[in-house]
Amino acid sequence: GPSFFYFNKSIADAFNTLGYDYLIFVYDEPLHSFNLRNRIIHKTRFLYNHFYTKSRTSLNILLISKYDSFRPDLVFIYNGDYINADTIDYFKLNSKVVIWMLDSIIRHPYSEQIATKADALFCFEETDVEYLKTKQIQAYFLPQACDPGIYHPMDLQKDIDLLFVGTLYNYPNRIELLKKIISAYPQYKIKICGVYKPWYKNPVKWLFREKRHIFNNKNVSAREVNELYNRSKLVLNIHHNQYKNGANPKVFEISATSAYQVVDYNLFINTVFNCGEVAFYRDEQELLQLIPQLLLSDNSCNIKLANDRIKSDHYFINRIQEIISLLSDK
Repeated sequence: GPSFFYFNKSIADAFNTLGYDYLIFVYDEPLHSFNLRNRIIHKTRFLYNHFYTKSRTSLNILLISKYDSFRPDLVFIYNGDYINADTIDYFKLNSKVVIWMLDSIIRHPYSEQIATKADALFCFEETDVEYLKTKQIQAYFLPQACDPGIYHPMDLQKDIDLLFVGTLYNYPNRIELLKKIISAYPQYKIKICGVYKPWYKNPVKWLFREKRHIFNNKNVSAREVNELYNRSKLVLNIHHNQYKNGANPKVFEISATSAYQVVDYNLFINTVFNCGEVAFYRDEQELLQLIPQLLLSDNSCNIKLANDRIKSDHYFINRIQEIISLLSDK
């Protein structure tokens, strides 16, 4: 899988707990704009096409070499945009292949092209399953999950009233909503983690950015996030617009800690938490009204219910068990 947070290790640990040996192969977009060289290449179409093709070819050659050295019974891929179709064909000669989409497949069109080559394709978003059905591609709904080795309750002082952790840059609607909350409730201690003004985009805006005591303007590690959740009375979860009837990992991660969660409503999340384990908001106005009510309430019973629900049904090991069960029936 791609080097996206901790997911490779969390999935591998679940397989290992079930008795499987594993080899992790971490890949990413061949020319991800992480550094100045790649950002320049991204601006030049000729250079981009040349280096992209070269990088992708090298990645697949290396992947096949790793495969040959390990000879797995199962190749488990998440997202899979940069794995060539003929590489999947090579795997299928001796192994089963599974793809688990941790983003919407509509955002990863190449994954859709290789979907039919897999023994099973799993989507975190129910509407993606319906979308693929219209193209005669079978997929299974498999929600995202929580890693208890990272996200768990901690006995920490609740010194943050309201917390948001997530992507902000290129999400103006999120920034606008958070600024309205800050303006409406200056009496609360609010903390917001995530890059919203990168220095390399506009050094002047970065230097003179506002509310530094609230916006930390940087990403934090998963283990730091767990501590922040456990220090918070209320954690706000705002979904990306790709989520129509599914849940981001934060839904499960926040509820695995000692924080109470307020999240934008959808039907799937409501089926997971239908006894008040989390609070829902349907629009901006409702959220603004809910915040003081939730901060004044004793949510400890609902937090305990949420913890129990996550432990019972929503760890990575639960998802991997579902995958293995389905494959054994094929």
